Amino acid sequence: MSHRKLRLATMTAVLALSVTSGAVANPAFADPRQTEKTATATGYGGAVSTVDPEASAAAIEVLRKGGNAADAAVAAAATLGVTEPYSAGIGGGGYFVFYNAKTGKIGTIDGRETAPAAMPHDAFIDPATGRPYNFTPELVTSGVSVGVPGTAATWERALERWGTLSLGDALQPAIKVATRGFVVDPTFRQQTLDNKLRFEAFSSTSKLYLPGGDAPAVGSIFQNHDLAATYRLLAKQGTQAFYSGPLAAEIAATVQAPPKTATTTLPIPVGHMTTADLAAYKPLDQAPTHVDYRGLDVYGMAPSSSGGTTVGEALNILDTVNLSEMSKPAALHHYLEASALAFADRGKYVGDPAFVDVPTAALTDPLFGKERACKIDPLHAATKPVAPGDVSTYDGVCPASPAALADEKDTENISTTNMTVADKWGNVVEYTLTIEQTGGSGIVVPGRGFLLNNEMTDFSAVYSASDPNRIDPGKRPRSSMSPTIILKDGKPFLALGSPGGSTIITTVLQTILNRVDLGMSISDAIAAPRASQRNTAKVTAEPDFITAYGSQLTPFGHQFTPSGDAFTSAAEIGAATAIEFGPGGRMIAAAEPVRRGGGSAMVLKPSP
Repeated sequence: MSHRKLRLATMTAVLALSVTSGAVANPAFADPRQTEKTATATGYGGAVSTVDPEASAAAIEVLRKGGNAADAAVAAAATLGVTEPYSAGIGGGGYFVFYNAKTGKIGTIDGRETAPAAMPHDAFIDPATGRPYNFTPELVTSGVSVGVPGTAATWERALERWGTLSLGDALQPAIKVATRGFVVDPTFRQQTLDNKLRFEAFSSTSKLYLPGGDAPAVGSIFQNHDLAATYRLLAKQGTQAFYSGPLAAEIAATVQAPPKTATTTLPIPVGHMTTADLAAYKPLDQAPTHVDYRGLDVYGMAPSSSGGTTVGEALNILDTVNLSEMSKPAALHHYLEASALAFADRGKYVGDPAFVDVPTAALTDPLFGKERACKIDPLHAATKPVAPGDVSTYDGVCPASPAALADEKDTENISTTNMTVADKWGNVVEYTLTIEQTGGSGIVVPGRGFLLNNEMTDFSAVYSASDPNRIDPGKRPRSSMSPTIILKDGKPFLALGSPGGSTIITTVLQTILNRVDLGMSISDAIAAPRASQRNTAKVTAEPDFITAYGSQLTPFGHQFTPSGDAFTSAAEIGAATAIEFGPGGRMIAAAEPVRRGGGSAMVLKPSP
């Protein structure tokens, strides 16, 4: 997709265009909009990296006014709900990781969506055929795919634990952007067009995102007054206005009876969410996962996310060899093999710990990683899928006995968004949030301006009592979101994360490998071409990776398939953000230079 670099010099022409969402161009809103993107920014006093310049600017504005990293992260996240509504918003969920500079400790919030209490085990089975619904566009475009959202509750909880602002104050930058509008770029228009069939299925969605039957034009101003009003409601009443009262009733009614258009041919299976489900939702405070890698302390998100355990296990496997002394093809071979082994264990053991006995300690035990490393042949790729390890008995000695293979089908989608924020006091936030696939369920809550998620599709489609990711009422589906904070000698060294469905795990893992073992700068580590081995016969890889390394990795036995998803023509894997911390408070904020149109890195006080 094209770079999103519309210049401020074009604003006069832009304001002459029609304003979408039923508004009219208004000179009162002619203040400069954030459109310019910079992939790397270096400086002091605070830093942020997101996919969107409006969101990054919102975080910087909060930091400039004395807010801390938690405040700035909530402000940026709310702004992403305006400008990146197909990837995130209050209709979804996510995971928030915070490094507290005062205590030197890391805490996390699990804001993952939950299954409604009435959701049956056969929720994804078409009663007319007795077979699972087609995944796309049928199942993902439905009420049954919608989980109880956790994002608004996550924001409020993060501010309670670590912030200095009220939720109302943190929402002000997003309210401004939603009211005055943002400049539509090629990515926004293309994502709308990619979802046209789904968005046309709902009167509320087509009214907002397909005015006149077409996606908003590139260069036009998109205003979302309904979302601004919803944010104002939350600013005034707190999240109780989301999880109870009229708005909660409207959300539940929309899930149970989606606002279908008369012309859609999609079946739109209805959902099971009630106001009681919304009232019962709680974000969860959790301890992070932790592994030691090359003397660095790597902290991640514990289950219900599989990110912390899978990244952590793969690092433990790789920690048994010295990648920096290998040739690059050999190092990449080990990366791919370690990833496959960790994904085998993810599929076998990881689910919502409220429903499944997840062996988190074993999966992140360096002794277990050492034993799993026995399975790597330095010269030959193993036949995939590889078997999971046996967490009930391990001693770090080769050979190791395998466990039975998991019956797993990857249904996680590639959308989602991620941000990294740091402040002048040394606090750090890594936050990944999502509404699942690009466009979520496709359903806008009428008159409220936000899309509902389709996160329930992250459960396994067919119920099996032995599957840790089976559908259960009240359960959180397994996620791959991997917000990660790395400390060196007890102080922040690197914070990073990415969107990308199950490729989030490999994106984070490969970026760490690039930075720590292969000696790349953090900017180069993010920009480098990616490959994702998730215990499959062929490695999914970006075309540039195949061009650069395919011929060098083929002798090891690796086979490649070009990346690309079922919903768009994009061949990108992930869209990472990161901040690296240097001496004297110096920060390097890094974002994607190209993927998703490029990201936006900013610092409070720039320096060479």
